[in-house]
Amino acid sequence: MARTPNSPRGGERSPRNNERGERPERGNRDRRGNQEAAPRDREESDLVDKLVHINRVAKVVKGGRRFAFAALVVVGDSKGRVGYGSGKAREVPEAIRKATDQAKRNMIRVALREGRTLHHDARGHFGAGRVVLRSAPAGTGIIAGGPMRAVFETMGVQDVVAKCIGTSNPHNMIKATFEALTNVVSPRAVAAKRGKKVGDIVGRRDVGAAAVAGAKE
Repeated sequence: MARTPNSPRGGERSPRNNERGERPERGNRDRRGNQEAAPRDREESDLVDKLVHINRVAKVVKGGRRFAFAALVVVGDSKGRVGYGSGKAREVPEAIRKATDQAKRNMIRVALREGRTLHHDARGHFGAGRVVLRSAPAGTGIIAGGPMRAVFETMGVQDVVAKCIGTSNPHNMIKATFEALTNVVSPRAVAAKRGKKVGDIVGRRDVGAAAVAGAKE
C-alpha cells in the first residue's frame, strides 16, 4: 500500500511526540492531584495526638502466652475536631500507629463557645462510666482527669470543668466523654432548627442566668 504524503516515515517521529520522542504528560491530572494532596497533608500536619493509656495484654496459646500491647490515643486539631482510637500489636510503636490511624478516621466536630469552652453543660455515660461536662468562664482552665484532659487539650478547649463518676477505666471514660460531646449543640444550630434568630436563643439564656443570680443574692 502506498504511503500518503502526510503519514510519517520510518525514521521520523510522530507529531504527537515531543523533541525527546516521548508522549506529553497530562498536566491537568497531575496538577489536580497535587492540589488535592496538599490540603490533606496540611490538615494531618496540624493534628495533635496524645497517648492516653497503654496496656500489656496476653493471649494464652498451646505453647504458652503471647504478649502484645494495646494503646489508646486521642487526636485533635485544637479547633473543635477530636477523635479517639485503639490499636493492638506485638510492639508499642505499631500499636500507637494503629490507634492513631483509627482516631483520625473517627474524628467529630464539637461546637465551641468563643473558641475556648462548651456552649452548655452535657452528660454522657458508657458502661459503668458517667461524666458531667460544664462550661466555665475564662481563666478557669481544664479541670478534669487524665483521659478527659487529653480529650479537651487536643480539641482546643481552654476552660471546662469535668467529672467522671463510677469508673476509672480510661476506655469507658473516653467513650462517655465523646457521647457527651456529641450532645453539645451551638445556639446557631438550635436557632436554625427552630426557625428563630440567634439573639433570641442567647438572650433568653442570659436572662435566665441573671434571674438565677438574683435569686441567690
